Amino acid sequence: MNLVRSAATVGGTTLISRLLGFLRDVMVAATVGTGPVADAFFVAFRFPNMFRSIFAEGAFNSAFVPLFAKRLEGDGKDAARRFAEDALSVLLVALLILTIAAELAMPWLMLVFAPGFSENPQKFDWAVEFTRIAFPYLLFISLTALQSAILNSLGRFFPGAAAPVMLNITLIFAILFLVPLTDNPGRALAWGVAAAGVVQFLWLSVSLWRAGFVLRLRLPRLTPEVRRLFRLGVPGVIAGGITQVNLTIGTMIASLQAGAVSWLYYADRIYQLPLAVIGIAIGIVLLPELSRRLRAGDLGGASWSQNRAIEFSMLLTVPAAVGAAVLAADIIRILFERGAFTSADTEATSLALIIYAAGLPAFVLIKVFQPGFFAREDTKTPLRFAAISIAVNIATSIALFIPFGFAGIATGTTLSAWVNAGQLGTRLYRNGEFAPDQQLVRRLPLTLMAALGMGAALWFGADALAPFLGDTLLVSLAALMALIGFGVIVFFFLCQITGALRIGDLSRAFLRG
Repeated sequence: MNLVRSAATVGGTTLISRLLGFLRDVMVAATVGTGPVADAFFVAFRFPNMFRSIFAEGAFNSAFVPLFAKRLEGDGKDAARRFAEDALSVLLVALLILTIAAELAMPWLMLVFAPGFSENPQKFDWAVEFTRIAFPYLLFISLTALQSAILNSLGRFFPGAAAPVMLNITLIFAILFLVPLTDNPGRALAWGVAAAGVVQFLWLSVSLWRAGFVLRLRLPRLTPEVRRLFRLGVPGVIAGGITQVNLTIGTMIASLQAGAVSWLYYADRIYQLPLAVIGIAIGIVLLPELSRRLRAGDLGGASWSQNRAIEFSMLLTVPAAVGAAVLAADIIRILFERGAFTSADTEATSLALIIYAAGLPAFVLIKVFQPGFFAREDTKTPLRFAAISIAVNIATSIALFIPFGFAGIATGTTLSAWVNAGQLGTRLYRNGEFAPDQQLVRRLPLTLMAALGMGAALWFGADALAPFLGDTLLVSLAALMALIGFGVIVFFFLCQITGALRIGDLSRAFLRG
């Protein structure tokens, strides 16, 4: 399996999904803006969206992929299918119980996840209603995650990466055709989320059938293998979803400030694009790659894969972070400032984006370091570090929220990400499971230099294109795309000059298995 080529497949498909997600968010912003209906929907969407990110974007793989791959290679396809069917049956029962309990307890859960909404009874009632409608998405996306993990283990990365495309298409259809039929757009969007779960599940069911790996429902059995799956899976899911857990904590605190939930949501949508395209894609592909090499005793190959994953991800992430910070105001204004989304919303959201951008490399490094633990069936260590990160996030978010409002929440999320990434990398190094090679040590500073040079070029470029960036939507969007393209050219030109990257490196990366 080629690490870079597989990551490019996942990342490219994810890019299409996120671009559709931007279109969806533009339509949502024009429909609900940042008022009480928007706040209620975004809190409702945070529940399934958090679980989508935790389960579907690699964390479930942390426990399932190593165990499934071991059965597949050691005992054959039939034994691996039996293990997957047992896991599916037990997971389905657990999810049904969880969904029913959450539906009944939703008013009390809302007091925990959005305590500030209790001061506005109408907003609180909407949040409870919307979340009840959307929550069954958790059931389907968790089953979808299991299907995706099987396909990833078989080397078929495209279907799982394409599943979020179905979510965005379904929500766009809900905005176009369902919103006009209802008196509350938030309710229509919530139904769209629930429908998207069904669509994604059917998409991956067909993909499994085409791969010759149809799963049948069995009576639930807690076999030793299933018990081990859940012993590894619970801490793995929490650790793998630490970014989403921290964002959810931020949402809880932000509910105390009017509009803050929406500002943080829109900023989150922007920086999630490079995180998904780079970090999550690398993490999804790196886990089975490391698992395969470690089982074969290829420690040198595992080390090479880990180093190249860091080098490749930082080569793309660092300039993305610099570009997002420099162009934050222009990006938010062009994408969202229309309809109910005002210039004041643009100013607040762009500030949150700048702060999140400072943590983007850390968010990606978390996704790159965690497979080093998961491939060795160690999910408890990342869980302990995740707990520390959550504590840092809560403490800093609350402390900074008092003087700085929503900006303090974004700062807390960014600081906690750097703490988590630092702990993961340090522990791998101390365990002798990761050592930066000479190529990585030499190229990381050069990448940073090239990214800073690109940032300076973007700053002056944005000033020169200011009249076009403030024009009509089509003109301003074209100017923004031209500016981003200019930044990409400048960055790779500087990489060539500094030696951070050579053209031949890219071809070799795609050819090496």
